[in-house]
Amino acid sequence: MPSCIALIVAAGSGQRFGAERPKQYLDLAGKPILRRTAEAFLRHPQVSAVRVVINPAFRDLYDVAVAGLGLPEPVTGGGSRQDSVRNGLEALSESAPDLVLIHDAARPLIDAATISAVISALGQQPAAIAAIAVADTLKRGREGVVADTVDRAGLWRAQTPQGFRFPEILAAHRAAAGLELTDDAAVAERAGLPVALVPAKEENFKVTTPDDLTRAAQILDAGLSDIRTGTGFDVHRFTDGDHVTLCGVRVPHTQKLEGHSDADVGLHALTDAILGALCAGDIGSHFPPSDPQWRGADSARFLKHAADLVADRGGKIAHVDVTVICERPKVGPHREAMVARIAEILGMDPGRVSVKATTTERLGFTGRGEGIAAQAVATVRLPG
Repeated sequence: MPSCIALIVAAGSGQRFGAERPKQYLDLAGKPILRRTAEAFLRHPQVSAVRVVINPAFRDLYDVAVAGLGLPEPVTGGGSRQDSVRNGLEALSESAPDLVLIHDAARPLIDAATISAVISALGQQPAAIAAIAVADTLKRGREGVVADTVDRAGLWRAQTPQGFRFPEILAAHRAAAGLELTDDAAVAERAGLPVALVPAKEENFKVTTPDDLTRAAQILDAGLSDIRTGTGFDVHRFTDGDHVTLCGVRVPHTQKLEGHSDADVGLHALTDAILGALCAGDIGSHFPPSDPQWRGADSARFLKHAADLVADRGGKIAHVDVTVICERPKVGPHREAMVARIAEILGMDPGRVSVKATTTERLGFTGRGEGIAAQAVATVRLPG
């Protein structure tokens, strides 16, 4: 199998989008756009490596976006997209892959079938691009009115990835330095390389505006059709102390909760609810109380682990609801802080987090003030 490297172009500033940061670093359904794009190629069995071209001014955003992916050092981009691609190709010349796929960072919904089709086409031609045949009637305008109708026969909308045999596209880019060509296929065409057209999908659009980002999120959500609900319940008794930790918030009290970790009964119940939705055991199977490393541990680590398991399966947490059961302390004054903390740990909108409290009308162990209980419900969406 020929060696194939994906070169992701992420050096743009995204000024047309109008956000506070380049669009490739914006969140899309819980992950930066760039990360989703890189993961699509990392998962593909025919892609041996992924290299990213960036603007070094945003290196801190890049490091956060790709943390844990094990990518090689990014390439510094140039003054134009064409310069950035050429810089990337020069950086790949040391490894000299057989094939290179050049892809826009802002096309995060690229599918494996299209990647495979572009690679396959390179077996017959030195260049191949993902593209969509034009279906709409085209009009040429002049001064705000239609000047004429353009024949759409044979017209295609170019997408990425655009694939090439590496030596040919490197030579073509070197020869085109200083020109202003619209894409890498145009660079190949100028060098006389035949470029195959590979039918692609509408979902592989480039995120250019806020509406595009909303559309991409809706497409991802539509694929999460396996909707599950999990429940959790936990109890901890009181012991001597001066505060309790509830739903990630320190609450002053005349006693504390007894437990191997920080005994956060709210986060423990919620962790179990998420694990239950995944059919992934319970909190004790992931963090055994017999293990000394968890003594006094912040329960946020447990909840974050459960959230990471959801993300690893390509899913998202849609909603969580925690009910704290106790006579004292009062939860109401701390509810907003608890909601904010849970949302922060799970990386979700606070509007999807509910925290409430109730008593047992002085009945049972909670009514006698011997401890606190909590129950939780979590709704998780997984790929169908």
